[in-house]
Amino acid sequence: MKTNNSTHLPLVYLSPQPFHTMKIATYNVNGINSRLPVLLRWLKETAPDVACLQELKAPHEKIPLRAIEDAGYQALWHGQKSWNGVAILCRHTLPEERCRVLPGDPEDLHSRYIEAKVNGIIIGCLYLPNGNPVPGPKFDYKMRWFERLTAHAAGLFASGEDVVLTGDYNVMPTELDVYKPERWVKDALFLPEVREAFHTLVAQGWTDAIRKLHPEEVIYTFWDFFRDAYNRNAGLRIDHFLLSPHLDKRLVAAGVDRNVRGWEKTSDHAPVWIELAS
Repeated sequence: MKTNNSTHLPLVYLSPQPFHTMKIATYNVNGINSRLPVLLRWLKETAPDVACLQELKAPHEKIPLRAIEDAGYQALWHGQKSWNGVAILCRHTLPEERCRVLPGDPEDLHSRYIEAKVNGIIIGCLYLPNGNPVPGPKFDYKMRWFERLTAHAAGLFASGEDVVLTGDYNVMPTELDVYKPERWVKDALFLPEVREAFHTLVAQGWTDAIRKLHPEEVIYTFWDFFRDAYNRNAGLRIDHFLLSPHLDKRLVAAGVDRNVRGWEKTSDHAPVWIELAS
């Protein structure tokens, strides 16, 4: 597998930059209250216009809204006690909520999707199920959820509006996206049918933003807490940005804030971001 040390550097598209861009980030925080100092430090240092968060692991009333507002952000969130949870944070303005449940299964009570409109762009923040162990009900749920996401995405795409679908997809699309892929062949994040589901979604016409700007680089967004994975760069690329066609043309930069994964008491994910020309 190809190796590349460039993931230690800012991943920026080296073309002339416009006067103003919109920066959108996604970050699986792995517990918003336990990681709050890390989240606030990252927001202060990088100042994304929009931050999509996953795995809040907190019910609605336990979201640290005051701290988020003090950092200059307004928030929409869908919490859940101990598990899941998604949020969309915007600088100085409240996102215009569109929905907070992925359509297609009224009995699914997991808080895994929230959608809002920000500056004319529809942003879907998602936390796709892990699916392990395989086989089993968790994997079946993952594949059903993927089908629902694909159906919903088709409707968004057909609308002709500007759309970003971002978050923790729990999928490594290709062998380039995983350290030692041979070790993952029976895992729910890398099974052929899971990768095929991702490719089917993208084939509607979406653009994988990181791969558009960095098609051959080894780029990871997740490093396990075990076996010194971060320092060995034994990672996975499972946090993705999918863009509708008009936004694809506005994409000027994309990268991973890899250094955040090395902070004290941090998440096992690193923030991923894109910049769109106005």
